[in-house]
Amino acid sequence: MSLQSIDWTIIGIFFAVVLGIGFVASRTAGKNTQEFFLGGRGMPWWLLGISMVACTFSCDTPNLVTGMVREDGVSKNWAWWAFLITGMVTVFIYAKLWRRSEVMTDLEFYELRYSGKGAAFLRGFRSLYLGFLFNILIMGTVTLAAIKIGGVMLNLTPLQTVVYASIFVVLYAAIGGLKGVIWADFFQYSIAMFGAVYAAYVAVQQPAVQEIGGLAGLVGPDSPIADKLRIFPDFGDASKWVPLLFIPLAVQWWAAWYPGAEPGGGGYVAQRMLAAKDEKNAIGATLLFNFLHYAMRPWPWIIVALASLVIYPMDRPEEREAAAATLRSAPYESLLIQYQAGDPSLTPEQTEEIRALLRSKDGLTSLAGSEAASGVDEQYLRHDIAYPVMISKLGPGWLGLVVASLIAAYMSTIGTHLNWGSSYVVNDFYQRFVNPKASQKELVRVGRICTVLLMLLAGLLSLTVLQDATQAFNLLILSGAGSGMIYLLRWFWWRVNAVSEISAMIVTTLTAITVTFIVPKFVDVGTVKLGVLDWGSLQFLITVAITTVTWLTATLVTKPCETKTLRNFYAKVRPGGPGWRKVVQEAESEGLDLEGPAKGKGWELPYEILCVFIGLVMIYCSLFAIGNFVYGKMMMGTILGAVAVVSCFALFSVFNKTRAN
Repeated sequence: MSLQSIDWTIIGIFFAVVLGIGFVASRTAGKNTQEFFLGGRGMPWWLLGISMVACTFSCDTPNLVTGMVREDGVSKNWAWWAFLITGMVTVFIYAKLWRRSEVMTDLEFYELRYSGKGAAFLRGFRSLYLGFLFNILIMGTVTLAAIKIGGVMLNLTPLQTVVYASIFVVLYAAIGGLKGVIWADFFQYSIAMFGAVYAAYVAVQQPAVQEIGGLAGLVGPDSPIADKLRIFPDFGDASKWVPLLFIPLAVQWWAAWYPGAEPGGGGYVAQRMLAAKDEKNAIGATLLFNFLHYAMRPWPWIIVALASLVIYPMDRPEEREAAAATLRSAPYESLLIQYQAGDPSLTPEQTEEIRALLRSKDGLTSLAGSEAASGVDEQYLRHDIAYPVMISKLGPGWLGLVVASLIAAYMSTIGTHLNWGSSYVVNDFYQRFVNPKASQKELVRVGRICTVLLMLLAGLLSLTVLQDATQAFNLLILSGAGSGMIYLLRWFWWRVNAVSEISAMIVTTLTAITVTFIVPKFVDVGTVKLGVLDWGSLQFLITVAITTVTWLTATLVTKPCETKTLRNFYAKVRPGGPGWRKVVQEAESEGLDLEGPAKGKGWELPYEILCVFIGLVMIYCSLFAIGNFVYGKMMMGTILGAVAVVSCFALFSVFNKTRAN
């Protein structure tokens, strides 16, 4: 597929605007670390909210959603829709607490909340673990999506895509700092959202979709993909709804640490809250983010995914089972091992036969046979590639605009993660442990060097290890399983200490490695079941259970934080509640007032929890109202829309009873 002159012109204008934003922002970004990493702590709620959603509007996200829908249907999206609970808790309970802390990064929080060498260790170790290792995995996933888009739409090799994409995003992220990233996010989100909606429109205009009645036929009761349309999983089959709905809603939202949906807020979400003008702007930013992220964005991607199932249908179940059985039989089993090892002795005929069987086993035969996917490396041929394949059907001009929107989605996410990751390395490692006396200009320079290094390592990971977006999503979910409750309780229970987090971090990592890589070597995990739970659900629940028991035990058998640290934290953040009663009462007995202006005004948490509930109703009703309109169910869509509007008014009425400044 080749782009026309008008397409390249549109893409060129986009790059010029983004780089221009970076250069304008560079006038203030280099002054000090507060400007470079927090935009001077003066950013408004609407700009921060759009920046958050732009960061999560990555080019891998439509690929991820497409892969989920093609493999398991619309209801598979509950794997991430459930994180809305975490989002609402962050909005109404934790956003103002983060802003009150006035730390530079969420890792600096460790030495505000905890004491001793454990706090210093946590801050230093996690600055490298999250800022480098974990952050590189996330950026590698995003870059993997860029590789697939570049291969399908621009005929670029993986290496060419990584090099070209990296140069531009590193330029504006390194020179403009957070302020440049945020303003670029605003521009990029506008383009990305328009591109997603237009791509969905074009998808339902394709001849194969029009033959079944367009959008109405695609989502109607007689649709050839009716089994993929359920918004909720089949409640008649516990093996479907328990792992897809119950576990995410009952356990995953509080137990799992996931970037952008950390329990209590963290990472780049915390960075945006810390950059806000005040508490109300921090709350407004996270509320806007959650509304746009969960209610507004999913349906254009879902429509494209559903259309792709009609145009490039998956192999029938019996065909997939037959291919899998063939690969397990002799001599194909040994040929498969040779193929996976890259054995050069395989003939071209044998190689192609193995590839065909693998494609059929995974339901990829039709998709792999598309013209747009013909030049894509076999390593990257998964269901998530259907999104760029569908995008390739756009005409001149529109194609350039949508390609620009995907580039925008990529750059907004990578730009944020580069700035966020380098803020950890600079503020929480270099300045804290390497050179505490470093000047502000030196710190900014180190931040820019770190930005380049992060991009290089992320590109290398995407070229050598990762294969699809779902693979990385599952790995990220499991690697943080069980630690989420700590991030919720550490604000409201004085007994949580550094050992709590250290023990959780070690145990969740070891358990995740064990259930992911070691157990499958001794057990056929494909046959492991406990009631309705398969191995995928069991390994998550096992990790959560072991980690939770470990950190609670470690908390109760180790010494609490120093009294002075606890008192200083409470006086600064003022979380309130019975979890701090012992600390507050002991201080009062010594004539110290930790409550300040909030003394005697009551605990706000009950009102905040009510706001969380109303916010969930508002956003979920908005999400399902849009879905029902897409499905042609106008009456139900109208009812849900009305409930969402009423919930919005109720939400602000209750919120006004809180004391956010």
